[in-house]
Amino acid sequence: MVSPRYMAGAGDRLADAIGPLIHLFGWTTQHDATTGHVKIDSPEGSVFCDFDPIHPLGTWWTIAHHEPYWEVQFSRQTPMEAVAAVTQALPQLLGDTRHAERIPITDMPLEQIAALNDWSVDDGSLTSPDWYCQLRHTPHEEIVWRAEHAYYENQPLATFTREVPESLVRNFFAHLSTPTAVERAFADVSLSTRHGHSALITPVRAAAMNPHIDHALAQLDRPGRRR
Repeated sequence: MVSPRYMAGAGDRLADAIGPLIHLFGWTTQHDATTGHVKIDSPEGSVFCDFDPIHPLGTWWTIAHHEPYWEVQFSRQTPMEAVAAVTQALPQLLGDTRHAERIPITDMPLEQIAALNDWSVDDGSLTSPDWYCQLRHTPHEEIVWRAEHAYYENQPLATFTREVPESLVRNFFAHLSTPTAVERAFADVSLSTRHGHSALITPVRAAAMNPHIDHALAQLDRPGRRR
């Protein structure tokens, strides 16, 4: 188990990001078994999701909408839980409210989400308590929201262009900033996270109780986070 989530890496929950679109909402899919490339289109063709795990720049995800055009991109380090929070919300944005009770879209303002998770807000930027992760707002640029991580200086975790519905940004940020632990294979946790002092890593198999409870108790024993 790893927390906070923005320190956990992508993980292997790809099915959570694309499965509901295919199995619950009937989006069409094209899959290249050789490369792992997956392309998913909405029924009316206005939105597509492109997953490319061998992208030369590490941009694994591109989500694009036509008329108005907007684009969201995620890197290979972006937690899959935060990616799924965006992809699963897409049908509701297109008016398909089936399963809405199972796929909530938060209406909580970004500043409130930040406060809930102990992030600071300053001059359009939301910054994690350990200063490793930041969601930057640049309203006068084409990319108006950019999630960045200190470990990956050359590639943002996420970018959102102008016209992206803010509900998608809110859902993404809520699932990125949460201190709630996620399960990861130890080999998938980056060396920087393993040897740094910001993340908490607890084993699943060796836990004497529910791994989530064990992790939560370990969080209580940690010293206060620096601001």
